[in-house]
Amino acid sequence: MGSSYDHAITVFSPDGHLFQVEYAQEAVKKGSTAVGLRGDGIVVLGVEKRSVPKLQDERTVRKIHKLDDHVCMAFAGLTADARILVNMARVECQSYKLTVEDPVSMSYIARHIASVKQQFTQRPGLRPFGLSTLIVGFDYDGSAHLFQTDPSGTFHEWKANAIGRSGKTVREFLEKHYTDEIAASDEACIKLTVRALLEVVQSGGKNIELAVMRRGQPLEILDTKTVEKLVEETEKERDAEAEAKKKAAGKS
Repeated sequence: MGSSYDHAITVFSPDGHLFQVEYAQEAVKKGSTAVGLRGDGIVVLGVEKRSVPKLQDERTVRKIHKLDDHVCMAFAGLTADARILVNMARVECQSYKLTVEDPVSMSYIARHIASVKQQFTQRPGLRPFGLSTLIVGFDYDGSAHLFQTDPSGTFHEWKANAIGRSGKTVREFLEKHYTDEIAASDEACIKLTVRALLEVVQSGGKNIELAVMRRGQPLEILDTKTVEKLVEETEKERDAEAEAKKKAAGKS
C-alpha cells in the first residue's frame, strides 16, 4: 500500500499517512521495553537489558541516560539515533542554564526533544528518529514529571507509561495497578516498575536496569544485586496475591 508514497518523508499518502514516520514507530516496537513511573517524590525508569556478547563491556550498552542533574531519559528503538538525540538534549540543557541561569524545566526539554524529532519529519533528505523516549525528573519547585516523545514529534505527560516491545501490554498492566496510594510510597513505585517489567522480561533481575531519582537527590542506577533482591521480593508478593485470589475463588 505504501510503496508509491514511502520514498520521501515529505509526501503524504492519499489517506493522510506519512509512511516513513509509521515505519519509525515500528522500529520503536522492536526495541527493548522501557517503563517510566512518576510518584509524589520519586521518578523511576526501568528498562529491559538485552544479553550482550561475553567479551563485550556491558557498560557501553546503556538505555538510560542522564541529561542534566535533575533530568534523565530512557529510550526504545535505534541506539545510534538515541546517542545523537541525547547529545543534542544535553547541549540544550546547558544552553538553557547559561541563558536563563536556572535549571531547564521538564516541559521545556521534553518540548525541545519533540521539536527536534518533528523537524526530521518535515524536511526532504532526512529520515525520522527511530526511537521513542521517556523523560523523567524534577522541576525547580520540586514537582515530579514524566514525559513521552514519539518519532512523529508529539509529546505527552504521563503518570506511568511503557514503550518498546510489548509496550501496550505493560501500559495496560500499569493502568490496572497504578494508584495514588502507590504514588505516595517510594518503595511501592519502584516495585510496581519492576513488576511491570516482569510482565515481559522472563529471566529476572539480570536483564533489568533500574534508575531512581528522588526529590533533591541525584540520579541513582541500582546495582545488579539490589535489582535481583527487588525482583525476588516482587515475585514473592505476586505469588502471595495469586494464592490469596485462588483461595478466595475456591471459597466462593
